[in-house]
Amino acid sequence: MTAENYRYEELTPERFAEIAAAYPDVSIPLEQTPQWADFERDTGRAPFGIFAYFDDAAGAGTAAAGGSVAGAVVDGTAAPVVVASFLHSTRRLRESMVVVNGPVWFGTRTAGAERRLLSTLRAQFDSAAGVNPVFVRLQVEHPQRGVVKALEPGWYDREIVVDLNQPEKTMLAGFRPNARQSIRKATRAGVQIRTIAAADRLAVFRRELFPIMTETAARDGFSSFDSGYYETLLTSLADHTELMVADLDGQALCWLITTEYRGYAVYYFAASSAQARTVYAPYLLLWESFRMLKAHGNTACGLTGIVSDTYPSLANVTTFKRNFSKDVVVLPTTYDVPMKQLHYGALGAALKLRREGLPAGRRGLGRVRARAKALLRRWPAEAGSTGSFASNADSGARHD
Repeated sequence: MTAENYRYEELTPERFAEIAAAYPDVSIPLEQTPQWADFERDTGRAPFGIFAYFDDAAGAGTAAAGGSVAGAVVDGTAAPVVVASFLHSTRRLRESMVVVNGPVWFGTRTAGAERRLLSTLRAQFDSAAGVNPVFVRLQVEHPQRGVVKALEPGWYDREIVVDLNQPEKTMLAGFRPNARQSIRKATRAGVQIRTIAAADRLAVFRRELFPIMTETAARDGFSSFDSGYYETLLTSLADHTELMVADLDGQALCWLITTEYRGYAVYYFAASSAQARTVYAPYLLLWESFRMLKAHGNTACGLTGIVSDTYPSLANVTTFKRNFSKDVVVLPTTYDVPMKQLHYGALGAALKLRREGLPAGRRGLGRVRARAKALLRRWPAEAGSTGSFASNADSGARHD
Protein backbone atom coordinates (compact mmCIF):
# COMPACT_ATOMS: atom_id res chain seq x y z
CA MET A 1 0.00 0.00 0.00
CA THR A 2 1.36 3.41 -1.00
CA ALA A 3 0.65 6.79 0.55
CA GLU A 4 -1.82 7.40 -2.27
CA ASN A 5 -3.89 4.34 -1.50
CA TYR A 6 -6.62 3.87 1.06
CA ARG A 7 -6.27 1.45 3.92
CA TYR A 8 -8.82 -1.34 3.57
CA GLU A 9 -10.27 -4.03 5.76
CA GLU A 10 -12.89 -6.72 5.34
CA LEU A 11 -16.11 -6.09 7.23
CA THR A 12 -18.02 -8.61 9.28
CA PRO A 13 -21.83 -8.42 9.00
CA GLU A 14 -21.87 -6.86 12.46
CA ARG A 15 -19.35 -4.16 11.53
CA PHE A 16 -21.24 -3.46 8.29
CA ALA A 17 -24.44 -2.98 10.30
CA GLU A 18 -22.67 -0.56 12.65
CA ILE A 19 -21.42 1.55 9.76
CA ALA A 20 -24.80 1.54 8.04
CA ALA A 21 -26.55 2.58 11.26
CA ALA A 22 -24.09 5.47 11.72
CA TYR A 23 -25.01 6.86 8.28
CA PRO A 24 -28.82 6.67 7.96
CA ASP A 25 -28.86 9.18 5.10
CA VAL A 26 -26.44 7.24 2.87
CA SER A 27 -28.20 5.27 0.15
CA ILE A 28 -27.01 1.66 0.37
CA PRO A 29 -28.27 -0.66 -2.37
CA LEU A 30 -29.39 -4.08 -1.22
CA GLU A 31 -26.84 -5.59 -3.63
CA GLN A 32 -24.05 -4.14 -1.48
CA THR A 33 -25.13 -5.79 1.78
CA PRO A 34 -24.24 -9.00 3.62
CA GLN A 35 -27.80 -10.18 3.01
CA TRP A 36 -27.28 -10.00 -0.74
CA ALA A 37 -23.93 -11.75 -0.43
CA ASP A 38 -25.68 -14.61 1.35
CA PHE A 39 -28.20 -14.80 -1.48
CA GLU A 40 -25.42 -14.92 -4.08
CA ARG A 41 -23.76 -17.71 -2.11
CA ASP A 42 -27.05 -19.64 -2.04
CA THR A 43 -27.23 -19.46 -5.84
CA GLY A 44 -23.79 -21.06 -6.11
CA ARG A 45 -21.83 -17.89 -6.78
CA ALA A 46 -18.79 -16.82 -4.78
CA PRO A 47 -18.96 -13.59 -2.75
CA PHE A 48 -15.41 -12.49 -1.99
CA GLY A 49 -16.18 -10.13 0.85
CA ILE A 50 -17.30 -6.62 1.76
CA PHE A 51 -14.45 -4.17 2.23
CA ALA A 52 -14.29 -0.70 3.73
CA TYR A 53 -11.68 1.81 2.55
CA PHE A 54 -10.29 4.40 4.95
CA ASP A 55 -8.37 7.64 4.52
CA ASP A 56 -6.22 7.56 7.64
CA ALA A 57 -4.55 10.85 6.78
CA ALA A 58 -7.89 12.67 6.76
CA GLY A 59 -8.90 10.92 9.95
CA ALA A 60 -5.74 11.98 11.76
CA GLY A 61 -6.27 15.56 10.68
CA THR A 62 -9.75 15.85 12.17
CA ALA A 63 -9.63 13.45 15.11
CA ALA A 64 -8.70 16.11 17.62
CA ALA A 65 -11.66 18.21 16.56
CA GLY A 66 -14.11 15.31 16.92
CA GLY A 67 -14.66 15.20 13.17
CA SER A 68 -17.67 13.46 11.74
CA VAL A 69 -16.93 13.36 8.03
CA ALA A 70 -16.31 10.07 6.28
CA GLY A 71 -12.65 9.15 6.41
CA ALA A 72 -12.25 10.91 9.75
CA VAL A 73 -12.73 9.53 13.25
CA VAL A 74 -16.26 9.23 14.57
CA ASP A 75 -16.69 8.41 18.26
CA GLY A 76 -13.15 7.03 18.34
CA THR A 77 -13.67 4.71 15.36
CA ALA A 78 -12.41 5.28 11.83
CA ALA A 79 -15.20 5.98 9.37
CA PRO A 80 -14.97 4.70 5.79
CA VAL A 81 -14.69 6.75 2.63
CA VAL A 82 -16.26 3.98 0.56
CA VAL A 83 -17.53 0.41 0.98
CA ALA A 84 -17.66 -2.27 -1.73
CA SER A 85 -19.02 -5.82 -1.84
CA PHE A 86 -17.21 -8.05 -4.34
CA LEU A 87 -18.46 -11.05 -6.25
CA HIS A 88 -15.72 -13.40 -7.47
CA SER A 89 -16.67 -14.49 -10.98
CA THR A 90 -14.74 -17.42 -12.48
CA ARG A 91 -16.24 -17.77 -15.92
CA ARG A 92 -13.99 -19.32 -18.55
CA LEU A 93 -10.98 -17.14 -19.43
CA ARG A 94 -12.38 -14.14 -17.58
CA GLU A 95 -11.90 -14.38 -13.86
CA SER A 96 -13.01 -11.11 -12.37
CA MET A 97 -14.12 -9.19 -9.31
CA VAL A 98 -17.52 -7.57 -9.73
CA VAL A 99 -19.11 -4.87 -7.58
CA VAL A 100 -22.84 -5.10 -8.31
CA ASN A 101 -24.60 -1.71 -8.10
CA GLY A 102 -21.73 -0.15 -6.19
CA PRO A 103 -19.52 0.82 -4.51
CA VAL A 104 -21.21 2.85 -1.78
CA TRP A 105 -19.63 6.22 -1.08
CA PHE A 106 -19.73 7.63 2.44
CA GLY A 107 -17.29 10.41 1.62
CA THR A 108 -17.36 12.93 -1.23
CA ARG A 109 -17.08 11.15 -4.57
CA THR A 110 -14.53 13.33 -6.35
CA ALA A 111 -12.34 12.35 -9.29
CA GLY A 112 -9.36 12.28 -6.94
CA ALA A 113 -11.14 10.04 -4.44
CA GLU A 114 -12.10 7.61 -7.19
CA ARG A 115 -8.53 7.66 -8.50
CA ARG A 116 -7.26 6.63 -5.08
CA LEU A 117 -9.87 3.88 -4.84
CA LEU A 118 -8.94 2.48 -8.26
CA SER A 119 -5.26 2.52 -7.33
CA THR A 120 -6.10 0.74 -4.09
CA LEU A 121 -8.13 -1.91 -5.91
CA ARG A 122 -5.26 -2.63 -8.29
CA ALA A 123 -2.91 -3.15 -5.37
CA GLN A 124 -5.47 -5.12 -3.38
CA PHE A 125 -6.29 -7.65 -6.10
CA ASP A 126 -2.76 -7.83 -7.44
CA SER A 127 -1.77 -9.45 -4.16
CA ALA A 128 -5.01 -11.05 -2.90
CA ALA A 129 -4.56 -14.71 -2.04
CA GLY A 130 -6.45 -17.30 -4.05
CA VAL A 131 -7.68 -15.01 -6.82
CA ASN A 132 -6.15 -13.72 -10.05
CA PRO A 133 -8.71 -11.47 -11.74
CA VAL A 134 -8.36 -10.27 -15.31
CA PHE A 135 -10.34 -7.17 -14.37
CA VAL A 136 -12.33 -5.52 -11.60
CA ARG A 137 -15.80 -4.26 -12.58
CA LEU A 138 -17.58 -1.43 -10.76
CA GLN A 139 -19.46 1.83 -11.26
CA VAL A 140 -17.23 4.84 -11.94
CA GLU A 141 -18.56 8.39 -11.90
CA HIS A 142 -15.36 10.05 -13.12
CA PRO A 143 -13.87 8.04 -16.04
CA GLN A 144 -10.10 8.31 -16.12
CA ARG A 145 -6.92 6.68 -17.30
CA GLY A 146 -6.83 2.97 -16.52
CA VAL A 147 -10.58 2.26 -16.78
CA VAL A 148 -12.59 1.18 -19.82
CA LYS A 149 -16.27 0.70 -20.55
CA ALA A 150 -17.35 -2.74 -19.37
CA LEU A 151 -16.89 -5.46 -21.99
CA GLU A 152 -20.28 -6.96 -21.14
CA PRO A 153 -23.60 -5.82 -19.72
CA GLY A 154 -23.23 -4.04 -16.42
CA TRP A 155 -25.63 -2.20 -14.14
CA TYR A 156 -28.02 0.24 -15.81
CA ASP A 157 -27.12 3.94 -15.67
CA ARG A 158 -30.57 5.58 -15.87
CA GLU A 159 -33.57 4.68 -13.74
CA ILE A 160 -37.09 5.98 -13.22
CA VAL A 161 -37.94 6.48 -9.55
CA VAL A 162 -41.44 6.83 -8.07
CA ASP A 163 -41.84 9.07 -5.02
CA LEU A 164 -43.77 7.10 -2.39
CA ASN A 165 -43.45 9.84 0.21
CA GLN A 166 -46.65 11.56 -0.87
CA PRO A 167 -50.39 10.94 -0.52
CA GLU A 168 -51.73 8.16 -2.73
CA LYS A 169 -54.02 10.57 -4.58
CA THR A 170 -51.07 12.82 -5.38
CA MET A 171 -49.00 9.86 -6.51
CA LEU A 172 -51.77 8.60 -8.77
CA ALA A 173 -52.31 12.07 -10.22
CA GLY A 174 -48.62 12.09 -11.22
CA PHE A 175 -49.07 9.07 -13.48
CA ARG A 176 -49.65 9.56 -17.18
CA PRO A 177 -53.34 9.55 -18.18
CA ASN A 178 -52.81 6.25 -19.99
CA ALA A 179 -51.66 4.60 -16.75
CA ARG A 180 -54.59 5.89 -14.71
CA GLN A 181 -57.02 4.79 -17.39
CA SER A 182 -55.38 1.35 -17.59
CA ILE A 183 -55.66 0.91 -13.82
CA ARG A 184 -59.38 1.68 -14.01
CA LYS A 185 -59.86 -0.73 -16.94
CA ALA A 186 -58.13 -3.55 -15.09
CA THR A 187 -60.30 -2.93 -12.04
CA ARG A 188 -63.49 -2.98 -14.12
CA ALA A 189 -62.36 -6.19 -15.83
CA GLY A 190 -62.25 -7.91 -12.45
CA VAL A 191 -58.48 -8.26 -12.03
CA GLN A 192 -57.61 -9.16 -8.44
CA ILE A 193 -54.26 -8.63 -6.69
CA ARG A 194 -52.82 -10.97 -4.10
CA THR A 195 -49.62 -10.91 -2.07
CA ILE A 196 -48.08 -14.34 -1.63
CA ALA A 197 -47.17 -15.30 1.93
CA ALA A 198 -43.55 -16.32 2.48
CA ALA A 199 -44.54 -19.91 3.31
CA ASP A 200 -46.37 -20.29 -0.02
CA ARG A 201 -43.94 -18.56 -2.35
CA LEU A 202 -42.06 -21.59 -3.71
CA ALA A 203 -45.14 -23.65 -4.48
CA VAL A 204 -46.96 -20.74 -6.10
CA PHE A 205 -43.95 -19.64 -8.11
CA ARG A 206 -43.19 -23.09 -9.48
CA ARG A 207 -46.78 -23.98 -10.28
CA GLU A 208 -48.27 -20.70 -11.48
CA LEU A 209 -45.66 -18.04 -12.09
CA PHE A 210 -42.52 -19.40 -13.71
CA PRO A 211 -44.50 -20.56 -16.78
CA ILE A 212 -45.47 -16.90 -17.24
CA MET A 213 -41.79 -15.91 -17.16
CA THR A 214 -41.05 -18.56 -19.79
CA GLU A 215 -43.80 -17.10 -21.99
CA THR A 216 -42.55 -13.56 -21.45
CA ALA A 217 -38.95 -14.43 -22.33
CA ALA A 218 -39.99 -16.24 -25.52
CA ARG A 219 -42.27 -13.39 -26.58
CA ASP A 220 -39.85 -10.55 -25.83
CA GLY A 221 -36.68 -12.31 -26.95
CA PHE A 222 -34.55 -12.50 -23.80
CA SER A 223 -33.13 -15.27 -21.64
CA SER A 224 -34.51 -15.54 -18.13
CA PHE A 225 -32.92 -17.18 -15.13
CA ASP A 226 -34.11 -20.67 -14.32
CA SER A 227 -36.86 -21.04 -11.74
CA GLY A 228 -34.39 -21.87 -9.00
CA TYR A 229 -32.81 -18.42 -9.15
CA TYR A 230 -36.08 -16.61 -8.41
CA GLU A 231 -36.99 -19.19 -5.77
CA THR A 232 -33.66 -18.65 -4.03
CA LEU A 233 -34.16 -14.88 -4.13
CA LEU A 234 -37.56 -15.25 -2.50
CA THR A 235 -36.27 -17.53 0.26
CA SER A 236 -32.79 -16.15 0.97
CA LEU A 237 -34.14 -12.60 1.00
CA ALA A 238 -37.57 -13.37 2.39
CA ASP A 239 -37.38 -10.41 4.78
CA HIS A 240 -36.52 -8.03 1.96
CA THR A 241 -38.80 -9.19 -0.87
CA GLU A 242 -42.47 -9.31 -1.77
CA LEU A 243 -44.18 -11.43 -4.42
CA MET A 244 -47.44 -10.08 -5.85
CA VAL A 245 -49.74 -11.61 -8.47
CA ALA A 246 -52.59 -10.32 -10.62
CA ASP A 247 -55.37 -12.87 -11.18
CA LEU A 248 -58.47 -13.02 -13.35
CA ASP A 249 -61.09 -15.67 -12.69
CA GLY A 250 -58.64 -17.56 -10.51
CA GLN A 251 -55.84 -17.66 -13.09
CA ALA A 252 -52.51 -15.87 -12.64
CA LEU A 253 -51.90 -13.31 -15.40
CA CYS A 254 -48.78 -11.47 -14.26
CA TRP A 255 -46.50 -11.13 -11.27
CA LEU A 256 -43.73 -9.01 -9.83
CA ILE A 257 -41.00 -9.24 -7.21
CA THR A 258 -39.98 -6.15 -5.26
CA THR A 259 -37.09 -5.65 -2.86
CA GLU A 260 -36.88 -3.32 0.16
CA TYR A 261 -33.91 -2.03 2.13
CA ARG A 262 -33.52 1.07 4.31
CA GLY A 263 -36.70 2.67 3.02
CA TYR A 264 -35.91 2.20 -0.67
CA ALA A 265 -37.83 -0.31 -2.77
CA VAL A 266 -37.02 -1.73 -6.20
CA TYR A 267 -39.35 -3.21 -8.82
CA TYR A 268 -36.92 -6.04 -9.48
CA PHE A 269 -38.48 -8.78 -11.63
CA ALA A 270 -41.79 -9.11 -13.45
CA ALA A 271 -43.51 -11.21 -16.10
CA SER A 272 -46.89 -11.08 -17.85
CA SER A 273 -48.93 -13.30 -20.12
CA ALA A 274 -50.48 -12.14 -23.37
CA GLN A 275 -53.88 -12.19 -21.69
CA ALA A 276 -52.61 -9.89 -18.94
CA ARG A 277 -52.04 -7.16 -21.47
CA THR A 278 -55.56 -7.37 -22.86
CA VAL A 279 -57.02 -6.51 -19.45
CA TYR A 280 -54.25 -4.07 -18.39
CA ALA A 281 -53.32 -6.21 -15.39
CA PRO A 282 -49.65 -5.05 -15.17
CA TYR A 283 -50.78 -1.46 -14.50
CA LEU A 284 -53.04 -2.39 -11.61
CA LEU A 285 -50.43 -4.78 -10.22
CA LEU A 286 -47.71 -2.14 -10.14
CA TRP A 287 -50.05 0.46 -8.64
CA GLU A 288 -51.04 -1.91 -5.84
CA SER A 289 -47.37 -2.69 -5.22
CA PHE A 290 -46.67 1.03 -4.78
CA ARG A 291 -49.44 1.21 -2.20
CA MET A 292 -48.06 -1.80 -0.33
CA LEU A 293 -44.47 -0.51 -0.41
CA LYS A 294 -45.59 2.89 0.84
CA ALA A 295 -47.49 1.20 3.69
CA HIS A 296 -44.26 -0.61 4.61
CA GLY A 297 -42.56 2.75 5.15
CA ASN A 298 -40.59 3.01 1.92
CA THR A 299 -40.15 6.54 0.59
CA ALA A 300 -39.26 5.69 -3.03
CA CYS A 301 -39.39 2.84 -5.53
CA GLY A 302 -36.88 2.43 -8.33
CA LEU A 303 -38.26 0.88 -11.50
CA THR A 304 -34.78 -0.28 -12.62
CA GLY A 305 -33.13 0.56 -15.91
CA ILE A 306 -34.41 2.54 -18.87
CA VAL A 307 -32.91 3.28 -22.26
CA SER A 308 -29.68 5.27 -22.42
CA ASP A 309 -26.78 5.79 -24.81
CA THR A 310 -24.93 3.04 -22.97
CA TYR A 311 -27.85 0.61 -22.87
CA PRO A 312 -30.09 1.11 -25.94
CA SER A 313 -31.48 -2.41 -25.51
CA LEU A 314 -33.67 -1.18 -22.64
CA ALA A 315 -35.88 0.83 -25.00
CA ASN A 316 -38.56 -1.88 -24.96
CA VAL A 317 -39.23 -1.50 -21.21
CA THR A 318 -38.89 2.28 -21.01
CA THR A 319 -42.32 3.24 -22.35
CA PHE A 320 -44.18 1.27 -19.69
CA LYS A 321 -42.06 2.64 -16.84
CA ARG A 322 -42.41 6.25 -17.97
CA ASN A 323 -46.13 5.99 -17.28
CA PHE A 324 -45.51 6.15 -13.54
CA SER A 325 -43.01 8.96 -13.02
CA LYS A 326 -41.06 11.72 -14.72
CA ASP A 327 -38.19 11.45 -12.24
CA VAL A 328 -35.10 9.98 -13.91
CA VAL A 329 -32.04 9.25 -11.77
CA VAL A 330 -28.65 9.01 -13.47
CA LEU A 331 -26.26 6.44 -11.99
CA PRO A 332 -22.53 6.04 -12.63
CA THR A 333 -21.75 3.82 -15.61
CA THR A 334 -20.15 0.40 -15.17
CA TYR A 335 -16.46 0.25 -16.08
CA ASP A 336 -13.72 -2.34 -16.02
CA VAL A 337 -10.33 -1.88 -14.39
CA PRO A 338 -8.05 -4.24 -16.36
CA MET A 339 -5.58 -6.11 -14.18
CA LYS A 340 -4.02 -8.29 -16.93
CA GLN A 341 -3.68 -5.98 -19.91
CA LEU A 342 -2.85 -8.46 -22.68
CA HIS A 343 -5.39 -10.99 -21.51
CA TYR A 344 -8.05 -8.29 -21.22
CA GLY A 345 -7.29 -7.07 -24.75
CA ALA A 346 -7.60 -10.59 -26.15
CA LEU A 347 -10.85 -11.10 -24.28
CA GLY A 348 -12.24 -7.86 -25.67
CA ALA A 349 -11.36 -8.89 -29.22
CA ALA A 350 -13.03 -12.27 -28.74
CA LEU A 351 -16.25 -10.76 -27.41
CA LYS A 352 -16.34 -8.21 -30.21
CA LEU A 353 -16.06 -10.95 -32.81
CA ARG A 354 -18.87 -12.87 -31.18
CA ARG A 355 -21.17 -9.82 -31.04
CA GLU A 356 -20.54 -8.52 -34.54
CA GLY A 357 -20.49 -11.87 -36.35
CA LEU A 358 -17.64 -10.82 -38.61
CA PRO A 359 -16.80 -12.94 -41.71
CA ALA A 360 -14.75 -15.93 -40.72
CA GLY A 361 -15.67 -14.99 -37.17
CA ARG A 362 -15.38 -18.52 -35.91
CA ARG A 363 -11.85 -18.88 -37.19
CA GLY A 364 -10.94 -15.48 -35.77
CA LEU A 365 -12.54 -16.31 -32.45
CA GLY A 366 -10.59 -19.55 -32.34
CA ARG A 367 -7.34 -17.68 -32.88
CA VAL A 368 -8.19 -15.18 -30.16
CA ARG A 369 -9.10 -17.96 -27.76
CA ALA A 370 -5.82 -19.71 -28.48
CA ARG A 371 -4.02 -16.44 -27.83
CA ALA A 372 -5.92 -15.97 -24.57
CA LYS A 373 -5.04 -19.48 -23.42
CA ALA A 374 -1.38 -18.79 -24.13
CA LEU A 375 -1.63 -15.64 -22.06
CA LEU A 376 -2.94 -17.67 -19.14
CA ARG A 377 0.50 -19.22 -18.86
CA ARG A 378 2.03 -15.74 -18.64
CA TRP A 379 -0.07 -14.47 -15.73
CA PRO A 380 2.67 -14.80 -13.12
CA ALA A 381 4.94 -12.61 -15.24
CA GLU A 382 2.18 -9.99 -15.51
CA ALA A 383 1.59 -9.76 -11.78
CA GLY A 384 1.62 -6.15 -10.68
CA SER A 385 0.83 -4.74 -14.14
CA THR A 386 -1.32 -1.61 -13.80
CA GLY A 387 -0.96 -0.14 -17.29
CA SER A 388 -3.70 1.84 -19.02
CA PHE A 389 -4.92 -0.37 -21.84
CA ALA A 390 -7.59 1.59 -23.71
CA SER A 391 -10.54 0.04 -25.49
CA ASN A 392 -13.73 1.17 -27.19
CA ALA A 393 -15.55 -2.02 -26.20
CA ASP A 394 -19.30 -1.67 -26.02
CA SER A 395 -21.25 -2.59 -22.90
CA GLY A 396 -24.76 -3.78 -22.34
CA ALA A 397 -27.18 -3.57 -19.49
CA ARG A 398 -26.72 -5.49 -16.29
CA HIS A 399 -24.88 -7.66 -13.71
CA ASP A 400 -21.56 -9.38 -14.20
